[in-house]
Formats: sequence, structure tokens, C-alpha cells
Amino acid sequence: MIQTVFPVESLEGSITIPGSKSHTIRALLIASLAEGESLLSSPLDSSDTRSCIALCRALGAEITEEDSAWRVQGTGGIVKPVEDEIDVGNSGTSLYLGAGAAALGKKKIVLTGDEQIRSRPVQPLISSLSDLGADAVSVKKNGSAPVRIKGPLKGGKTRIECPTSQYLSSLLLALPLAEGDSEIEVPLLHEKPYVEMTLDWLDRQGIRYENDDFARFRIFGGQRYSAFESLIPGDFSTATFFLCAAAITGSTITLENLDMNDPQGDKEVAEILARMGCAVTIQKKAITISGKAMEGRVIDMNAIPDALPAMAVSACYARGTTELVNVPQARLKETDRIAVMREELSKCGADIEERPDGLVIRHSPLKGGTVWSHRDHRIAMAMAVGALGAERPIAIRDAEAVVVTVPQFFPLLRSLYT
Repeated sequence: MIQTVFPVESLEGSITIPGSKSHTIRALLIASLAEGESLLSSPLDSSDTRSCIALCRALGAEITEEDSAWRVQGTGGIVKPVEDEIDVGNSGTSLYLGAGAAALGKKKIVLTGDEQIRSRPVQPLISSLSDLGADAVSVKKNGSAPVRIKGPLKGGKTRIECPTSQYLSSLLLALPLAEGDSEIEVPLLHEKPYVEMTLDWLDRQGIRYENDDFARFRIFGGQRYSAFESLIPGDFSTATFFLCAAAITGSTITLENLDMNDPQGDKEVAEILARMGCAVTIQKKAITISGKAMEGRVIDMNAIPDALPAMAVSACYARGTTELVNVPQARLKETDRIAVMREELSKCGADIEERPDGLVIRHSPLKGGTVWSHRDHRIAMAMAVGALGAERPIAIRDAEAVVVTVPQFFPLLRSLYT
């Protein structure tokens, strides 16, 4: 699908931000491994979370969909045998976090996904699961999916570098249900807020663990998850695009269903835009932003790699030079987002330079043109936001990629048109 987005003079109004993908998937996995029936209210309904539902059902959970809620009958940590491959589609979170859950089973389970998923590295996680008692291998011996896993996890010691935080979150979610205690040494960790989110879920469950400043963890085995009820909070990663839309167009909009007390890392985007010159007001469950003339900054993106596409677009409209730094893991997402954003923004007239760990963008409002999402939802949404301030429309090929996290993205955006 080609979606053409036209420039606008301004945006106005308020929208409700959909539920967090990261919270929804963690809630689904914990509920699926818990004893009893859990209730998830206002979960995100997208292709990624649908992939996680399919994964959880394959592992034995019963999931019933109601109006704005999902009921999950858990397995009590007993993962059932799976004859067919489990296809997680385009969901990297489901692949990585699901691998840990699969390692709790006593029979072979194979996880795979689409072409993008099959190109993403998973070997560090495979090696750690093997250290901890599972039999885990890359089927094609290339360090990527398909992955064949046979448990059960017994516990033990492992050392794992985490260019993606999802490796560590996978272990943290699975190891409380292992037979024995485990120790994880973490010499490298990117995206720390996502691990904080995982630990927050463990805390809610009363799981016992020790955290030595995120460099070493001790997780006590033989524990269990309990059924729960939870309201899924709004997604700050989704809100990023609308915050940047207001910044680029000089508009005032309100984003509802956002709680700055939530551990999501992308809430930092509001603070970054404020430092660049925008006016940001934080309410109890909402954020109001008024776009103002922005000044370029050096921005450390290590904790918020998913915000790189939107911030790269915003930087085109900021005076001076903006440097997005310390985010090499952005190359390991659905696409190499550093290279892709340089390529696609250049097509629209951006003065942009690629570096190994980020981007340098000089003031260069976009001119318009035709770009490709590379079937990456965040690239599609970022280019749509960039089009709002461009001289001419921007046509986005494969714009349907937004269904991965925000199926209603384009209607939500249009609802703010004045």
C-alpha cells in the first residue's frame, strides 16, 4: 500500500494513545505461565501482539478475547508439547521473550518468523539458555531463527552481552520457573528501561531476585507466577510520533492515556523535545505539547532506540545540528534503522550523515518525494510525521507496516488535522 501524506499548516485536538506493546507482551507471557485466570484490560491489539497470542496458545494457554480485554487461563508453568513450528511473524519481542518460555518445556519447540525475524541475531540468547540447562540451537546454524529449544531450564550460571535488552528480559521472565537458582552476568546492556519494565512485572508478582546494578542478577528458582488483573498503560513509543508531529508543525495537541511514572523509556522523548524548545505540560494521565522553534542537540539514544526514526525526522526541522548518538543497536531492529533513515530522508532532501552508532542531521526541512518503509512500522510512521512539515507530499510505499504496533496510526493522525 502506498500512503501519501500531505503537508499541514497545523494540528489540533487530543487523542488517546493505544496500549503499550511491550507491556502487553510481558503481561501475556506471565499470564500464560501463571496459575489461574488473568484479565488484561485495554491491551494493544496489533499484529505483534496477535503473534504473541498465537505463541502463548501454542504453549498451552487459553486466551479469550472480550471487549477491550483478554482473559488468559494460564498453564501453571507447564508448557505443552508443540508439533508444528511457532511462527511469531514480525514480532522480535515474541521471538526473544518466547524463547525463554519455550525453554521451560520438556519437548522440542521450534520458533520462527518472517524474513526480517529470520535475519535478526539470537545466538547470545541461545547460548545462555544452553548454559542454563536447555538444549537450544539455531536450526540453520547461522545464529538466527528458526530456533529449536528443548528444556527444561535447570538454572546455573551464564554470561551474556545484551545489545538488545530482550535477551535479558527473556531470561529474567523464564528463570524464576527453572528448577534451581541462576546467576546472569551482563557485561553489556543497551535499552536499560525495558529491563526495568520486566523487573517491574517481576516485582508485581513477588518474584525473588537480586540485582547488582544491572551487571549481575541472581534469580531464585522454583517460583511460580500468580493470576492477576492489569490495565495496560498507553505506549510511549507510539506517543513519540505524535509528540514529534506537534513539534514539527508548531501545533498544540494533547496525548491522553500516558503516565510519566511508568517505566517505559520512551517517555524521555517529551523531555528531549522540551530541551529542544517545545513547551511540554505533564498532567496526571496526559501530556500536552506545543511545538516551538527547535534547536539541535546531542541526544544519547541508547535507552530509547525505537525513538530514533521519529527523532531523526524531527531533527531535520531543528535549527543547527542534531546528533543522535550511542545507539548501535538500532541497526539490529526490524531493519538497520540508522542506514534506512539516512537513505530515506536523503531522498527527501535531508542533510544527514550516517555514523556507526547514530546519525548527524543538519537543519534541512524535507522537500517531499517517494520513500520506502522497508516494511518497518517505525520507518513508515516516522516518514508520515516528516511529511507534515514538508514542502510537498511524501508517498510512503508499504505503509501498511504500521499494523505491527499501531493499526490505527493513520486515522489517529488524520483526526488531528485542522
